[in-house]
Amino acid sequence: MMFAEYRDQILAAFTVTVELAVLSGVVALFLGTGLAAMRLAPVPALRWLGAGYVHLVRNTPLTLLLLLCSFGLAQTLGVTLTDPRSPTSIDDSNFRLAVLGLSVYTASFVCEAVRSGVNTVGIGQAEAARSLGLSFGQNLRIILLPQAFRAVIIPLGSVLIALTKNTTLASAIGVAEAALLMKSMTENTAALIEVGAIFAAGFVVLTLPLGLLFGYLGRRWAVTR
Repeated sequence: MMFAEYRDQILAAFTVTVELAVLSGVVALFLGTGLAAMRLAPVPALRWLGAGYVHLVRNTPLTLLLLLCSFGLAQTLGVTLTDPRSPTSIDDSNFRLAVLGLSVYTASFVCEAVRSGVNTVGIGQAEAARSLGLSFGQNLRIILLPQAFRAVIIPLGSVLIALTKNTTLASAIGVAEAALLMKSMTENTAALIEVGAIFAAGFVVLTLPLGLLFGYLGRRWAVTR
């Protein structure tokens, strides 16, 4: 059976996929939340910067962003995010640049999800917080964001699932994740249907539990209106 023959390579490739998704998801969550704060800020310049970032990145193909990270940052500007003396510097650099590209792209979707969650919070709560003397940052941190995250758990889950599937594009810059191994196996064995079925099943195993988990959490922690 093909899976048994390539088991170690498949597991290693999906391990890289999971690492890409987790690291990129964490960075995108923090960056996206910061962008949402900028888009909600009372300072017009911050709102314009946040909106410009979101519109620019969301309308740029992810493959192009990854190539810009690889060729633009690494090869043109020399930003490799790793020690060039390391024997694995090229692989490490490709992986970290892929995390950067995925994070920058996904953060724009996290931003819009969080911003939509903030908009579900009653305007009276924000006004009451301001009347108590809370600053914008305190209002956001104490009143708005906790409720916003509870309201958008399911949409954030969808963003994370999309990120997990988007990791396949990291193969464009040489990251040894699932899609790159699938391409190699297809070329070596010509068993397109069997190889495709193996990797499709692998991504179902990764994404289906995420959908069920975030669906449960969304219902469990939903804000009562």
